Amino acid sequence: MHRSDIERARNAWVYRGQKRPAFALTPAPGQESVWDYPRPPAYVPDPRPVEIYAGERLLARSEQAIRVLETGSPPAFYLPPEAFDQALITPAARRTFCEWKGEAEYFDVQGSEDRIANALWRYPRPTAEAKVIAGWFGAYPSLLRCFVAGEAVRAQAGGFYGGWITDEVIGPFKGEPGTGHW
Repeated sequence: MHRSDIERARNAWVYRGQKRPAFALTPAPGQESVWDYPRPPAYVPDPRPVEIYAGERLLARSEQAIRVLETGSPPAFYLPPEAFDQALITPAARRTFCEWKGEAEYFDVQGSEDRIANALWRYPRPTAEAKVIAGWFGAYPSLLRCFVAGEAVRAQAGGFYGGWITDEVIGPFKGEPGTGHW
């Protein structure tokens, strides 16, 4: 993507976490509003145990995650490559581009019953701002069973997004019906 296209995409975002919009829910004690998350995203280490299952197979386990906090979206959790059972992961042809993180490559996962297409992604050569997640894997909770400190993760709406919804985060979230203009 050309630099001017990246700048145009970055500048198109109306909400950047400086002020919570009127439609945002108010967090209760112990909760976070995704509307307080910044843009560009923040990369926050998270020591809680994270587990990811492909069907009944344990795909990954780690207590060394990075939560990517980006305005309007539930956090995306990234785990280091060594947390994954690499025998279950196969490179896929899909590629996408994020104006904040760079080009993502995708991976299929062999579940306990079937192959799950494009279930993981990573940024092998991210932007300088995202270098902390270079080579780390993100996972779609819509395709895999994900847990944070034992809590089952709910998937962010919309097939493109990989946010992890837990009880600690409130929205509304990008990807839900009527949020296309966010």
